[in-house]
Amino acid sequence: MDIKPDPKTDAKTDPRPGAELTARNFPSAGEEASIARRASRYGGPESAYRLAFTDTDFLLREELRPVRMQLELLKPELVQTEQGIESTIVIFGSARITSPETARTRLAAAEAGGDAQLVARARTALAMSHYYDEARRFAGLVTERSRTLETPIYVVTGGGPGIMEAGNRGAHEVGGKSIGLNIVLPHEQEPNAYITPELCFQFHYFALRKMHFLMRSIALVCFPGGFGTLDELFETMTLVQTGKGRRRPILLFGREFWERLIDFQHLVDTGMVSPGDLGLFHFVETAEDAWARLAEHYGFDATPSQTGAFADDI
Repeated sequence: MDIKPDPKTDAKTDPRPGAELTARNFPSAGEEASIARRASRYGGPESAYRLAFTDTDFLLREELRPVRMQLELLKPELVQTEQGIESTIVIFGSARITSPETARTRLAAAEAGGDAQLVARARTALAMSHYYDEARRFAGLVTERSRTLETPIYVVTGGGPGIMEAGNRGAHEVGGKSIGLNIVLPHEQEPNAYITPELCFQFHYFALRKMHFLMRSIALVCFPGGFGTLDELFETMTLVQTGKGRRRPILLFGREFWERLIDFQHLVDTGMVSPGDLGLFHFVETAEDAWARLAEHYGFDATPSQTGAFADDI
């Protein structure tokens, strides 16, 4: 581990007059780690001589799980705070929805192969690909229009392909930053290429990742997706429904998809939810529809003094 001393905290390397008055009284952990050397007798893998905070084997012990969870909570929090990120919009959706260009290429290949089932699936994929374009346009719209707000809004996704890629891509294409909260999975992909590098995080714990999705979010925008998307959507709605999380817009892209997938009215009719719970979310069809909902809720067209901090921690 190569950790360099910080000149700001080391009077010996700080050229400012009077720096010795504010110098550290003890070396920092980074300084200690940079100068610590294993004695040759104790350099083997069985040695316990390493500093605890530089000893990966030690940090990965089962008993250190609470420490690892704390680190996974702190790292994205501290980095986002340093980057001045206060408010985000979360984009959820399937990793399997491709761009229209990719979908057309795959359809052409399927038609050339002559397999009727493959052709049918490829046609469905092409029809679903318009959600990729809407996610891309919506992310660009949020990034551009929020630049004039007192508190800019940043797009955050799960960092993978599909709808996640579209969200990060839309922000990137208009010159904005965006966040990716990736998760380690046995068969998962690399982070998509459009995440701002200093805001690309990787998680081991699903729970902490989902917590970070919501901590700064002023809205959840949910595109068609599978089990993961449903998990994230319903956890958010449960937090709002039970009062554990503050009420915020939850927008579902594609009424036809969602109403065919979930019979929300049946939940009301059978007494599983209250009629008012259907007001927890709204259907939208286009990027402009989604932005209009957010503008109405938060008054984005109001004077700057009325468009300050949007997000509170859950």
